[in-house]
This record gives sequence, structure tokens and C-alpha cells, in this order.
Amino acid sequence: MHYDYLIVGAGLFGAVFACEMKKKGRRCLVIDRRKHIGGNIYTEKTLDIQVHVYGAHIFHTSDKRVWEYINRYAEFNRFVNSPVAVYGDELYNLPFNMNTFSRMWGIKTPEQAKAKIEEQIRELNISQPQNLEEQALSLAGKDVYEKLIKGYTEKQWGRPCRELPAFIIKRVPLRFTFDNNYFNDLYQGVPIGGYTAIVEKMLEGIEVRTGTAYKDFLEGCKDGSTSYGKVVYTGMIDEYFDYKLGVLEYRSLRFEQEQMPECDNYQGNAVINYTERSVPYTRIIEHKHFEFGTQPGTVITREYPAKWKPGDEPYYPVNDERNEKLFQEYVKLAKKEDNVLFGGRLGQYKYYDMDKVIAAALDMAGAEM
Repeated sequence: MHYDYLIVGAGLFGAVFACEMKKKGRRCLVIDRRKHIGGNIYTEKTLDIQVHVYGAHIFHTSDKRVWEYINRYAEFNRFVNSPVAVYGDELYNLPFNMNTFSRMWGIKTPEQAKAKIEEQIRELNISQPQNLEEQALSLAGKDVYEKLIKGYTEKQWGRPCRELPAFIIKRVPLRFTFDNNYFNDLYQGVPIGGYTAIVEKMLEGIEVRTGTAYKDFLEGCKDGSTSYGKVVYTGMIDEYFDYKLGVLEYRSLRFEQEQMPECDNYQGNAVINYTERSVPYTRIIEHKHFEFGTQPGTVITREYPAKWKPGDEPYYPVNDERNEKLFQEYVKLAKKEDNVLFGGRLGQYKYYDMDKVIAAALDMAGAEM
């Protein structure tokens, strides 16, 4: 059997690319080492609730082309991401807005909030931030930093903010309106019936082999029974090259799911962040709220940041100076590979929102026409 494209990874990037190639009459084979399609947007039904198995995924974009494209494969609801932060016994709205500032300082107007933040920044007298802590303090003041940034960031990165580079936080989104919508994008929602159904529709009529690792597949091709023209590789670029130049760094995540058939509403919100360093998880997700569920039970997931090592699932690239330099060396190797295209967050060592993944896959597919 000959395929025009071998697509390594049945996540969003691979599915979009395969779908577009099929429309053009190309024969594609999609493989994935996981036992399911969908990559990190995979959802599965538990207690009649669509559970986001690999963490919360809220689709948002200002790209009309992408929004119209994804709506071919799903109907989206009106979900708006409005997370809540817990600090001790205190609750705060996110992103940082007038509801946050009013709760924190008892103020009522944008003028009062701006004055409070400017006063705290002035008292700190940080002219040239040397690390993430000083950068955040110089942008948001002491209270916002101490209660809502410090502990959460240290859990995410696994080290003190004083040891993290300042460039990680380029800005702190301070909003002086009573608006709890986390995203500024024009289009937003969650697909009714979950994300897996989207990928299933994209891959309809395309051969897919799950539970199949790339190197194992190559070994099986040695008998000549399977051949292909080009490879679209969405795995880790350094793994593709057997880490010959060194290992790129990632942060990983561990998910602890709890089914609660006797509880119909655990926390009243889809996403609640826990910003204290002493709380080991960063957030709790209650999945039914993504689709305004009325089921008698509920499912929650606690999300724990974790140090990554080869063999673990990589979630967030550590795009510091050392890793970016190493990645560029791998890019040079990639350009020498005949008939291999690298895509997605792992192949391009870049954190992508879902809309950017779709746009990049469409662009790559367009270039292949």
C-alpha cells in the first residue's frame, strides 16, 4: 500500500492536514502512539459528561477563516471562559479586572484601582527588573503579585519566581472594567458533544492507526508492504532526531480525575485556579459546566504541574534562551530532511492555541497543493 502522506500524530494539526489532503485526492495514513485520536483535545464521556481528559480546552479566536472552518465540524455553544482564583479563604475573578480589584481593596472606580496599583509600584521602586518577580511587581504591584501571580507561577514552572527570567511575563493584563471574560477574541465557545467528534469528522474516510509509535511503524515498513511519499511529523522535533543535539525542555502535567455521581455541582464554575504555593495543584476543572450540564453527577479534574523527562507527556515548551538556541539547531537539521514536514506545538516547539494550530495546518496544507 502506498500513501501520499504519512501523518504522525492524530491531534488537531494532523487531523486538519489529513482532512485537507483528502479533499485534494491525496491518500493519507495517520498514526498515533496513543490509543485514541484527538491528541490533547481528546474528550470522552463519563457520567454522561464530556470530560476534557488533558485539561480545559476553550476554543477562542479572532480569525474568521478559522472560526468558519471549525464550525463545519461542530456546533459551538455560548461558553465564555470566566475563571475564578482561590487564595486562602478569598475568591477573586480572573482576568484581573474591576471585580478583582473591588474584592481585593474595597474600591469602586477604575480611578481608585489605578491609583492603588500605581502607588504600590511606586513604593517598590523597581526600575530594571532582573527576574520574573521584579517584572511582575513592577507591572501589577504587591497585592496582585502576592495573591494571584506568585504561587501559581511557581507551581507552573517548578521554581521560585526570583529564579525565572523577567521576559516570561511581558505584561500583566490589567482591565479596568467589570468584565470577567478571560479572552478578548471575537469568537469563543466549546463544541457541543466534545472535541473528539470534531477530529472524527475530519478523519472520516482516512486510514488511522492508533497505538502505533512512529519508530515501530518504520520498523514494520521494512518488508516493503507499506510506502509513503512525505511525512508530516507532529511529535517532538528533538525526539525525531534521537536527541542527537540535546534534549529540549518541557513542563508536564498530571491529571487526577474524580467522579462524583452523588454531587450535581462541586464548585459552580468550569475552572477555578488555586494560587497559593502550598496547594499542590494549580486548578480544578469541573467539566459539566463547559456545556451548562444538568446531569445528576459531576466529574472534576485536579491539575498538577510536573517536571518533564523523556518518556513523559510534554505540554509546555520552555522557550528560554538556551532552549530556543537548541531548537534552532534542530530546525537546521529539519531543513535537510527530504520530504519531512514538522508541524504542531511539538514539531515546532511552540505553545499554540487551538486556532493557531488550525491556521498553521491549513497554511501547510495550502503550500502542498
